[in-house]
Amino acid sequence: MNPYVLTILISSLGIGTTMTFASSHWLLAWMGLEINTLAIIPLMAQQHHPRAVEAATKYFLTQATAAAMILFASTTNAWTSGQWDILQMPNQLTATTIMLALALKIGLAPAHFWLPEVLQGLDLTTGLILSTWQKLAPFALIYQMAPNTNATLLITLGVTSTLIGGWSGLNQTQLRKILAYSSIAHLGWMITILHFMPNLTMLSLATYILMTSAMFLTAKTMSATKINTLATTWAKAPALTALAMLTLLSLGGLPPLTGFMPKWLILQELAKQDLPIAATVMAMSALLSLFFYLRLCYAMTLTISPNTNNATSPWRLKSSQTTLPTAITITASTALLPMTPAILAMTT
Repeated sequence: MNPYVLTILISSLGIGTTMTFASSHWLLAWMGLEINTLAIIPLMAQQHHPRAVEAATKYFLTQATAAAMILFASTTNAWTSGQWDILQMPNQLTATTIMLALALKIGLAPAHFWLPEVLQGLDLTTGLILSTWQKLAPFALIYQMAPNTNATLLITLGVTSTLIGGWSGLNQTQLRKILAYSSIAHLGWMITILHFMPNLTMLSLATYILMTSAMFLTAKTMSATKINTLATTWAKAPALTALAMLTLLSLGGLPPLTGFMPKWLILQELAKQDLPIAATVMAMSALLSLFFYLRLCYAMTLTISPNTNNATSPWRLKSSQTTLPTAITITASTALLPMTPAILAMTT
């Protein structure tokens, strides 16, 4: 892609998200979301591969549907209440409609079907943007909408997402689909606690972005897109493979890694809010997710190399990717648990 065009598209991604962050008016927030969507679609389709074009088309249709729902509901709210302020949503029907549209935008269950298919058709760099940066603008609106939204709706969306994200990832062999279902499960944890303690949602989102970025950057360095390819990485980069295993265990939420921190705090808060059933179901669903993370760990580090692999072996060429972002994200996604009290003090 022409570097000038790439610069314009990346700048538009930043501008769209910033516009949504800064807006208190529904029309400006909607414009920011639309700029964001239109900027990433050329990045998705830049390979001119049928799967990439299909992924871009599915993403566009899904995001356009969600944006139309947001515009319709915000217009209805302006018609009934006479104002466009995001924080003022007295009509419960419009607030619920917008929350469901935003759930569709970020891929919460049961509106999650597009996310694994779209992510599977993208290269790892664009997949990283879709899994991290593209969640920020809708999450800014969800964060502001939380006080006006029914807590039962948020808990239902969250628990459903954690269950489906864990259950659907069990039978996958493609790394990008596994990371997509991992994203759905993590988003479920964030949404469940949003009504009771929004700061925990932001903490969970930050740790999710760190861990997912570390995994995508590691997979890009190893040129790995499926489990069979991961099984050959130990001979090429043993240190990075061992660190990737720790990152995967952190995504699963095992102590003493960073990923345990948000799950621990969220379960503690749910117990304080007298929601033991939701907390139990989510803790059990974390075991489902942990199973497919352990499958990846087993394929990467617990199989003896050289092993039988029917896939075409990639060339052992040095990656041109800079290693600093990978190092920073892997360190942050494995070593932040001892800093939990300090992080909590900063967020409250």
